[in-house]
Amino acid sequence: MLWSLEQRDSAFVHRYLDGLSGIEIGGSAHNDFRLQALNVDVHGDMDTIYKEEEWRLAGRKRKVDVVVAGDDLPFADDAFDFVFASHVIEHFPDPVRALQEWIRVARKYVVLVIPHRDRTFDHERELTPVDELLRRHEQALSSTEDKHWSVWTLESFLELCDRLGLVVTDSVDPDDKVGNGFMVAIDASR
Repeated sequence: MLWSLEQRDSAFVHRYLDGLSGIEIGGSAHNDFRLQALNVDVHGDMDTIYKEEEWRLAGRKRKVDVVVAGDDLPFADDAFDFVFASHVIEHFPDPVRALQEWIRVARKYVVLVIPHRDRTFDHERELTPVDELLRRHEQALSSTEDKHWSVWTLESFLELCDRLGLVVTDSVDPDDKVGNGFMVAIDASR
């Protein structure tokens, strides 16, 4: 029996992104939000462990439209209405760089679904301090190692946004799609 996360809608995501066009960083078939978006992923091959998991869980693999690192996008400033990412930002060694890049290319919103430390396999890890995230950004930390570099709760992620001067217009915890994360909508128009 296939896992059908793709069948669940998110009122939170659709409230902000319906009727708009954008990009989704690391979109997957088994957790499809059904957005009007290009799928941007660092992996273009259809035989990665991620694509095999999509096949196992959803019976299909989602096509990648643009193969590029999600924190170094080849798009002009304000090129899209939105940037959306679900369970992706924790994979960037420098999430500040990713956030700044997403704000750069989005005209209206950056909407994120982020794993909550207490509801994932990261539950025994310490939260990643904001000062550490800022230090990584200062040092331009880069790595191809695929892991959860950062661990958050909604409150700790909001603290990061506050320190960066990002305007979070809305949030929900737990997320309304799967329930193992939280969601934030960031105003990219400022």
